[in-house]
Amino acid sequence: LVDVQYTRNDIDFQRGTFRVRGDVVEIFPASREEMCIRVEFFGDEVDRIREVNYLTGEVIREREHFAIFPASHFVTREEKMKVAIERIEKELEERLKELRDENKLLEAQRLEQRTNYDLEMMREMGFCSGIENYSVHLTLRPL
Repeated sequence: LVDVQYTRNDIDFQRGTFRVRGDVVEIFPASREEMCIRVEFFGDEVDRIREVNYLTGEVIREREHFAIFPASHFVTREEKMKVAIERIEKELEERLKELRDENKLLEAQRLEQRTNYDLEMMREMGFCSGIENYSVHLTLRPL
């Protein structure tokens, strides 16, 4: 789930998150508004899959399977992500030079800190908050 940008949150259950309670994993699909998927395990095997009202816990129906789509539109393979990160780093260096040449040191510092944080998140987690801002790099479009 983490690989397709879902976040574990056992307290604030909302779209794009999942929670774990014992042998039960509840997933709140990013594409749904009022229902979540409850997956019950027996050991390492899936025992039961149900659609559940996320507020009341009422079972809506049993499922044999359920397709879980990414929580974000920007899910990228690792090799493509590496290329995107290299492109972002190159653009960052160019932009930092421009800002420093214009003596906009505070702007350069903020841009560098924010972008480096985003790059670290992309390396470690495969995404970052506001990843859509890097879409030109993630889709490998010409600059």
